[in-house]
Amino acid sequence: MAIRALKLVGILGCLVLAAAGCATLPNTDALIERHTAQTVRFENARGAVSARKSAAVLAQLKRKSGDIDILEKQIALEQAIVGSPLILGNKVTLLQDGAVTYAAMFAAIRKARDHINLESYIIEDDEIGQQFADLLLQQQSRGVQVNIIHDSFGGFKTPKAFFQRLTEGGIAVLEFNPINPLKLKKQWLVNNRDHRKLLVIDGQTAFIGGINISGVYSSGSAARRSGNATDHNVAWRDTHVQIEGPVVGELQKLYLQTWEKQRGEPLAQREYFPALKTQGNDIVRAIGSTPDDPYSLIYLTLISAIGNAEKQVYLTNAYFVPDPQLLKSLVDAAGRGVDVKLILPSHSDSEVVFHAGRSHYSDLLEGGVKIYERVGALLHSKTAIIDGVWSTVGSTNLDWRSFLDNDEINAVIIGREFGQKMRAMFDGDLAASQAINLESWERRALSLRFKEWMARVWGRLL
Repeated sequence: MAIRALKLVGILGCLVLAAAGCATLPNTDALIERHTAQTVRFENARGAVSARKSAAVLAQLKRKSGDIDILEKQIALEQAIVGSPLILGNKVTLLQDGAVTYAAMFAAIRKARDHINLESYIIEDDEIGQQFADLLLQQQSRGVQVNIIHDSFGGFKTPKAFFQRLTEGGIAVLEFNPINPLKLKKQWLVNNRDHRKLLVIDGQTAFIGGINISGVYSSGSAARRSGNATDHNVAWRDTHVQIEGPVVGELQKLYLQTWEKQRGEPLAQREYFPALKTQGNDIVRAIGSTPDDPYSLIYLTLISAIGNAEKQVYLTNAYFVPDPQLLKSLVDAAGRGVDVKLILPSHSDSEVVFHAGRSHYSDLLEGGVKIYERVGALLHSKTAIIDGVWSTVGSTNLDWRSFLDNDEINAVIIGREFGQKMRAMFDGDLAASQAINLESWERRALSLRFKEWMARVWGRLL
C-alpha cells in the first residue's frame, strides 16, 4: 500500500510540473561569462557619472571595504545583467519587523503631498489593513492621488467591500492577475503572482522588503496566517528598508510598468518623477523581476554574487526550496573557503515548503554549508550580506516560484557601512537560532524523512 502511495505521489508531481509550463531557470555560468569584462558606471541625482568619477567612486569603495574582489566584478556584472546603474546619494534605513516598519510608513504617508503608490501581495481587512485604508482615504480626500496594486491570489480572503470602499473614496485600485477570468483584461496567468511589497511616496521615498499589510506583523516579531485563522500570538521576524534619494525613481518605474502591464485605467496626472536630490551616501541598485523577463534578474545577480564571494555568504530566508544551480553555488563557495551560513525557519506557515527545504540539508551540510534555524519567531525575512559589502533586501524567496513565476523586487546596497548594519542584524538572528549538526541531522526520524521526500516532489511549484 505504501509503495502504491509513493508511486501516486510521483505521478501527481509529474503532472503538476507539466501544468506549470516550460519555464526554466537560466544557465547562470553561460550568462555570467557573457557579461564579464564590463566597465563599472554609476549615476547620481543629475544622471550618468563620468568614467573618471566612476573610477574614483569604485576606488574609494575598495579602500573602505578592503581588498575584496567582489566589488568591481559584481558591480559590473549586475550592471550588464540588470541594465540599471548603481545610483549614488541615497539614504537607506534598515527596518526590522512590522511595528517599526508600519510606523515609518504611516509617517511617510502623512507627509505625502502629491501621490502615493502602493503595491502589496497581501492587504488584509484587519486592524492594520483598516489603519492603512483610513489613512490613505484621508490623504486622497486632501488631494493626494493614491494608487494601489494588490495581488488577486494573495488577497483572496480580503472582502471585496474592503477594496470597494477605497475605490469609492477616489483611490485607483488595480487587481493583479484576477483569479476570476471574467475580470481579466489580458491573458489568464493565475500562476504569475505579484509578490512585491513596494510603497512610493511623492516619487521621493520608497519602502521595500518582505512585510505585507496585515495585523499578523504587529506583534514585534509578528505572526502570519495559519490555516483558516490568523494567529496573532506567534512572533514574526521580517525585514524592510526605507529608501530616500535618486534610486527611488527606478523603483517608481517598476511600479508604473506593472500598472501598464496589467492594463490598469490611466493614472491621474501627477509628478511621478520629481527632481531628486542627494539624501545620503548609500549606493543602491533597484532590481525587479517578472516572468516576462528572459530570466530572473534577481536570481542571476544572487548567483553571481555568491560566485564572486571571497569571505562570507550570509543568507536569511523564509522559504527555501533551492534549485540545483543555487545549491551548487553555495557548496562551491564553501568548498573554496568562504564562510557560508544560512538562517532558515524552525517552523513555517507552509509545512510543505518547510520540509522541501529541509530535504536539501544533508547535501549542504556535507558540502560545508552551515545551517541555522531561527527559533522563537516565524522567520519571513529575505536578505543577504556577502563579504560585508554587498547586501540585498527585498521580497524574493529562495524558491522556484520567486525565480520563475512571481513579480519580485529587491534593492542591492553596496558598501561596508550599510553592510555592518546588515551583519549586526544577521548576528542577532544567529544568536536566536539553533545550529543544525550533520551527525544529529542524519539521526532524524524516518517520519521526517518521508515528509521531506514527499514535499520535494512538489518543489518546483513551492
